[in-house]
Amino acid sequence: MAISPADGSYDIAVLGAGPAGLSAAAAAAAQGSRVVLIDAAPRPGGQYWRHRAGEDRLPAPLRAALEAVTFLPSHAIWHIERTDSGFTIHALPDREIDCRTVVVATGAYDRQLPFPGWTLPGVFTAGGVQALLKGQGVVAGNRIAVAGTGPFLLPVAAGLAEAGGQVVGVFEAGRPTAFLRHPLALSRNVSKIFEGAGYLRRLRRYRIPFSTRTTVVQAHGTESVTGVTVARLDSNWTIVSKRRIDCDTVAVGYGFTPQTEIPRQLGCEMVVDADGSLVVKVDDQQRSTVTGVYVAGEACGVGGAQLSLVEGEIAGLFAANARPPSRLLRRRAALRIFAEAMHQTYPVLPGWQSWVRTDTIACRCEEITVGTIRHAVTELGATDPRAVKSYARPGMGLCQGRVCGYPTAALVAGELGRAVTEQDLRGLAERPIGQPVPLGVLSRLEN
Repeated sequence: MAISPADGSYDIAVLGAGPAGLSAAAAAAAQGSRVVLIDAAPRPGGQYWRHRAGEDRLPAPLRAALEAVTFLPSHAIWHIERTDSGFTIHALPDREIDCRTVVVATGAYDRQLPFPGWTLPGVFTAGGVQALLKGQGVVAGNRIAVAGTGPFLLPVAAGLAEAGGQVVGVFEAGRPTAFLRHPLALSRNVSKIFEGAGYLRRLRRYRIPFSTRTTVVQAHGTESVTGVTVARLDSNWTIVSKRRIDCDTVAVGYGFTPQTEIPRQLGCEMVVDADGSLVVKVDDQQRSTVTGVYVAGEACGVGGAQLSLVEGEIAGLFAANARPPSRLLRRRAALRIFAEAMHQTYPVLPGWQSWVRTDTIACRCEEITVGTIRHAVTELGATDPRAVKSYARPGMGLCQGRVCGYPTAALVAGELGRAVTEQDLRGLAERPIGQPVPLGVLSRLEN
């Protein structure tokens, strides 16, 4: 591992050690930059290469690159501020790191939609189920239903089956055949077609049913999940018919929400991406609108691990004042075309709001129901999610709106008869402190 600079500062700090962050750190270090790589997890790899202690899933070039940088695992970043010479990063446990330039590669987490019974023990996010399997070798349950929308459902189901879990079905709310409407994306990313076909073959090998325009709309049970209601959906995701399936576990995911607390703290301009997520606006060099801040991977648009690797390398090179080869820029363009097609193929449609009841919990931390959110609009006069947050408290609990932010914004917009806007998403996404931090750490900060 590289030794910290004598003056205690770095040329480049890379925030996040997933595919984008590792690629950025490797590219910048290869140009001679003094690089520090910071991650909250105890091991590098992010969610994509999550692994247990004693294992190593990293590609050899990225593993070797760790020897050329200062790697700080188990450091959760809670704040970053500008200084005269660059930036100061505040990370737990009680550490400050100075740098000239920042590359943000903080990734994303599962996007959830509420439905009756989703707070029961046994209901997991799709990413949470995969994290248990990769990080701990634990299969989340015995009979598992995998539901939601997006290609991520396929590797989750395949991984569970190969580890010994009985997957009772994959229930895809979208229609994957819509990809055929995007011939350019498919022709420029042929490997993606083979990857998807490989997962489908694995599902057939384990005799896992795969249903489209279908999803879980209710989980049943008292102390834990005993079954689910699976619904057939129309083109707007309104329920057409229902059936019940016995299971003890549900893995649900409706795409991903980029983790953008740090860019928002720094004042980076945000935009709404094709999948409805709030992401950081970047230029062709992966630069944000704030000088010295580069962004790569899911934080500037969800596109998968391969796009994250390419964006990370481009960001690392530009941050180190080097120019990427043209082949890398062409590869990014092709992968972004595919990401755009993916978002158009797997949209979250407004019909999901018809699945919920008045008493369905929308904000788990504060136990705020859908009815309470709608009441804040119809009876209290709230006209945006931030006002609803003030009146009814969704987003004010431990997760600070990370789970309930998107569905709350959608419920409010739906009640007002309009689409979700950037300002709606911002209203439940502004977090001046990126991670829970002890008061003792705050008390030691200089005034």
